[in-house]
Amino acid sequence: MEPTPVTADDRPADATRIARSRDADGTRQLLLDAARRRFARDGYTATTVRDIATDAGVNVALINRYFSSKEGLFEACLRRITLTIDRPNAAEMTVDRIIETIIDQVADQTGGDYSLQLLLLLRSSGDGRADQIRRDTIHSFAESIATAAGWRPGDADDDLLLRAQIALSTALGMVLFRSSIALEPVASASVERLRGPLGEVLSTLLSPQAERAPLG
Repeated sequence: MEPTPVTADDRPADATRIARSRDADGTRQLLLDAARRRFARDGYTATTVRDIATDAGVNVALINRYFSSKEGLFEACLRRITLTIDRPNAAEMTVDRIIETIIDQVADQTGGDYSLQLLLLLRSSGDGRADQIRRDTIHSFAESIATAAGWRPGDADDDLLLRAQIALSTALGMVLFRSSIALEPVASASVERLRGPLGEVLSTLLSPQAERAPLG
């Protein structure tokens, strides 16, 4: 005799909650992936929640359920950019790890998560609140880089924060060259080829104070 299939109603309450949680996490990820692609390609204003839901293959009402609004979804997309660096163990991050992460993000040639996230930082949305979220994300990203290099909020000397912002602008400029402008040879350079020159630039900017000259 074949066993009777177990339905959701027959599962223990804890198992049902876990299954629903996994479904919710999966749906959230589908929406984030679809939104990143749309926002990076079409911009914030031109992208509709229906576009995103259609791309994700889910009901449009789920955007409000999981992210409250299109703006909330946009903010969630940008927030993921700093998670690689700005996380609970960020104090353990070294300059070398930061540089390695930035190079990997810039060199992403698959159109994957890294490149899409960085493109979101480059593209003005035309929406005041969305652009403020973008500026706040860039500011937070730069502070995370500066903190790894030794800067602390409230420091009277903001040289490291300035250097971190220059390092980030260098990385974002390379993303623009590789994606929108497609300028060769930088557009098709592999991560191995970029690691040397880009690493040198970033290391010079973020190296310990005793090893670098002041800016200006």
